[in-house]
Amino acid sequence: MPVVALLGTLDTKGTEYAWLRDRLLRGGVEVVLIDAGVAGEPLVAPDIPRSVVASAAGADAERLRRAGDRGAAVTVMAEGAARVVRRLHDEGRLHGVLAIGGSGGTSIATRAMRELPLGVPKLMVSSMAAGDVSAYVGTTDIAMMYSVVDIAGVNRVSAPILANAADAIAGMARGFAGTPAPPAGDRPLVAASMAGVTTPGVDAARARLTELGYEVLVFHSVGSGGRSLESLAGEGTFSGVLDLTLSELADELVGGAFGAGPDRLRAAGRAGLPQVVSPGALDMVKFGPLASLPDRFRARHVHVHNPSVTVIRTSAAECAELGRQVAAKLRAATGPVTLLLPLRGLSTLGAPGGLYHDRAVDEVLFRTLREELRGSRVEVAEHDTHLNDPAFGRAAAERLHALISSAHATARTTR
Repeated sequence: MPVVALLGTLDTKGTEYAWLRDRLLRGGVEVVLIDAGVAGEPLVAPDIPRSVVASAAGADAERLRRAGDRGAAVTVMAEGAARVVRRLHDEGRLHGVLAIGGSGGTSIATRAMRELPLGVPKLMVSSMAAGDVSAYVGTTDIAMMYSVVDIAGVNRVSAPILANAADAIAGMARGFAGTPAPPAGDRPLVAASMAGVTTPGVDAARARLTELGYEVLVFHSVGSGGRSLESLAGEGTFSGVLDLTLSELADELVGGAFGAGPDRLRAAGRAGLPQVVSPGALDMVKFGPLASLPDRFRARHVHVHNPSVTVIRTSAAECAELGRQVAAKLRAATGPVTLLLPLRGLSTLGAPGGLYHDRAVDEVLFRTLREELRGSRVEVAEHDTHLNDPAFGRAAAERLHALISSAHATARTTR
C-alpha cells in the first residue's frame, strides 16, 4: 500500500492535518504524520514526533521551544524534516509528501521536499502559492496549490481544497508506488536551453542529437529553467551542454523578470563538460505583462510577446556588457567550449525582417565576444545564418557531438 507523509506544524495546524489524515486513510493510503512544530503541544498525536525531527538536525526540540526564536526553530526543523523524509524514502517507506501551511510551514515542508529525488510526488498547499514561489520550489518538481484562505480550520472554502489535495497526493502516490522505475537507458544525456524565440533552431539541434544517439533534456530559459540546468550540470548529470539560449543573462543584467542568477553559464564549465554555446535571444529583455514594464523602458522598442510577457530590444551598451560577461564565463571553463555566432540574427524577432533585427547592435555583441575571447581556449565559429535556421541547429549539434566524442576518447587513453 502506498505511504504518504503528512509533514507540518501540529501545534498550529493539527486539526487540519487530522482531517487530511482521515481523508487519506479512507482513500486507502497509509499515512505517516510528522510533527515539525515547536511552539506548543501538538493538537494531534504524530507518528514521528518533533523530538525525532529536531534530533535529526542535531538539536533538541524542548530547547528550541524555550529559546522562543521562531526563525531559528523553523530553520532547524526544516533541516531535520528533510533528513527524516529522505530516510523514509531511502527505506522504501514513502511514496509522496503532502503539507499545508503559511510562510513558516511552507518553508519547513518545501525544504524537506527538495531533499527528495525528482519524480517522488510532492504537494504543498500554501497561502503563499499565489505569489513568487521560486524560493520554495527551487529546482525541484514540487507542486504548489493555493489555499485561497489561510490554513485556519476546515470550512466551506478550505474543505474542498484540502480534499482535492488529499485525493491528488493519494492518486500520485498510488501511481508512483505501482510504477516501476524507468530503465536508466544507455544514451548519454545532453542539456539544451530554449525559449519560444529560439525553438526552431533548438528543435533542429535536438533532432540531430537524437539521431546521433543522445537523449536531450530541454530547459525553458525563464529563470527556473536556467537554474535547473545549472544545478544538474553541476551534479554531473550530462555528457554535454548545448546552451543556445542565453536570454536569462540579459534579464539578469537589465532587470527583467526571468533572470537565473549570477551563476548562469558557469556550472558546465566548472564541471569540465563539453559545451556549445550561442548568444541566442540576447537581443531582448523579458518582463511580465505590459503594465509591469518600468517607465524607464517604455521609450524602447517594446513588443508584447503574449499577455504575460513583454520584451524590449537590448541596446548596444547592454550587448557590449553581455558580450564581456559571456566571454568571461566561457574563458573560465575547464572543459572544451565552442561559441557559435549566428550573424544574421539571434531569435525569431531578430531574424531578417523581424521586429528586433538590427545587425549593427548585434555586431557590437559579436565584436565584443571576438575581442574578449581572442587568444583563449574557446573556439569561436561564425555562421552566416540566423539562429533559427535548421542548418545552424544541426551544425551546433554536430559540433557538440564532436566535442563529446573527443572528450571520451581522451578519457579512454588516459585510463
